[in-house]
Amino acid sequence: MTVTSDARLSAPATGFRPQGIGMVYEVAGSSSQVVLDLGALDALSGNADPVLAHAGQVGSQIKIRVGPRWLIANVRSLRMAGGEGDQVSAQIDFLGEGDEEAGSGRLRNFRRGVTRYPAPGALVHPVSEADLKQVYAADERANIEIGTVYPTQDIRAALYVDAMLGKHFALLGSTGTGKSTSAALILHRICELAPQGHVVMIDPHGEYAAAFSGNGALYDVSNLQMPYWLMNFEEHCEVFLTTQGSERQVDADILAKCLLAARAKSRVGSEMPKLTVDAPVPYLLSDLTNLISLEMGKMDKATNTAPYLRLKSKIDEIKADPRYSFMFSGMLVADTMSDFIQRIFRLPGDGRPISIIDVSGVPSEITSVVVAVLSRMVFDFAIWSRNEPQRPILLVCEEAHRYIPSDLAERSSVARILGRIAKEGRKYGVSLGLITQRPSDLAEGVLSQCGTIIAMRLNNDRDQAFVRAAMPEGARGFLDSIPALRNRECIICGEGVAIPIRVAFDGLEDAKRPASDDPIFSQLWTQTGGEDGIIARTIQKWRAQGR
Repeated sequence: MTVTSDARLSAPATGFRPQGIGMVYEVAGSSSQVVLDLGALDALSGNADPVLAHAGQVGSQIKIRVGPRWLIANVRSLRMAGGEGDQVSAQIDFLGEGDEEAGSGRLRNFRRGVTRYPAPGALVHPVSEADLKQVYAADERANIEIGTVYPTQDIRAALYVDAMLGKHFALLGSTGTGKSTSAALILHRICELAPQGHVVMIDPHGEYAAAFSGNGALYDVSNLQMPYWLMNFEEHCEVFLTTQGSERQVDADILAKCLLAARAKSRVGSEMPKLTVDAPVPYLLSDLTNLISLEMGKMDKATNTAPYLRLKSKIDEIKADPRYSFMFSGMLVADTMSDFIQRIFRLPGDGRPISIIDVSGVPSEITSVVVAVLSRMVFDFAIWSRNEPQRPILLVCEEAHRYIPSDLAERSSVARILGRIAKEGRKYGVSLGLITQRPSDLAEGVLSQCGTIIAMRLNNDRDQAFVRAAMPEGARGFLDSIPALRNRECIICGEGVAIPIRVAFDGLEDAKRPASDDPIFSQLWTQTGGEDGIIARTIQKWRAQGR
């Protein structure tokens, strides 16, 4: 039944007193309206069952009997209805249905989706904690428990790991909401479930090493040892080219020719019948600069040598800069690709299934290239190993809006590869986990590729609208409560859960927490003494550009 918006405000009869807590007023495909009796809701507000006490509130659930089944719906919004102020009109979203247990009338065998809708006038009943236990009970699929379902104290919230990882996931939340600790909790639970798993996490702030020192492999500029020759041609261009426009194209053509020749000079390259400029084949930087010099010597006019000199000086500059030694050291010329893949992708895991790649010490000019190489290695390995026994890999990217920005002008190799993983990764066994506090700054379409969204409090209206647009209609009522979430609470929607849920995350032991606590100014500003030593040690690290 459909009525006009004017009729919706005046249709409920004055003095309506149903047996339950209300009745169905209007039925539509996904969202419908019910009228709730304030007197009945008030009578339940003091109930010992916290779920019954929350009946009728925004974000709570109700149930409606349809034949032999109970239909479960979520309350999205409330407004006054009727002339005496004793009724409220509620907009609801249908979530799923379950069978009615003979005799007790309780809910069992809950499943997502609706096969039969109620008729207008059907009674609305409150959902009890026993009902929610059935709704949120994890089935036989592999799952991890991460917290409790709001507003209960003991109903566990579970994430279905295969469904969540198979279609990517995103963890969103404003700074200070407990996002890093929640990410660590989820990854710890995954590692406990799969101690021989393969997880690679890009950590831009050096927060997570403290959290995974016991069960993870930790890498930073001191031990990453990522060979420069693993870069493809596009990534070489981002590091070695300094010009724009037509000049950049000239420089790129020279680099492509000399890079291919340098790769061909190596033992590995000389044995390959069809060598490309993108192939991860070792070469010497000295060979590359010598080839550039040889090509420059063939020029007739001195004015034509400018592109060669630019390239050569940039490569020499990077070779001489100690900040780049983790990648451009002369010690990294051997064919260590197999060892690098084993270390970084945890193949085998040896009980440490997660690699934390701390890129906070990487020079900012090439941070995006380092992340691009690591991401592309994950994806390319998955593609080229398709006929081998599968080893799925989870790539988790903290501060994802840095690398996949919405600004097309800032798109780089890292944005392209992460965008491609978001679209195609699941076909090849690559899962993507995006963590960000600014979802509206992500490239359009990337968030919608994430099958599971874990949304903590978002303070920005634009971010809230962006997340809401990426979610299915049935989850909108939950997402409307995002601004009201407390720290370490979230709304989870999508493939990883049976139905959308509001969750209070479990606590984490200190040893498993990331180093992301905010400074306590009132305490730290009372401390004094030792400033000379602090300054001296800091200046020494500053000048050495080391930690």
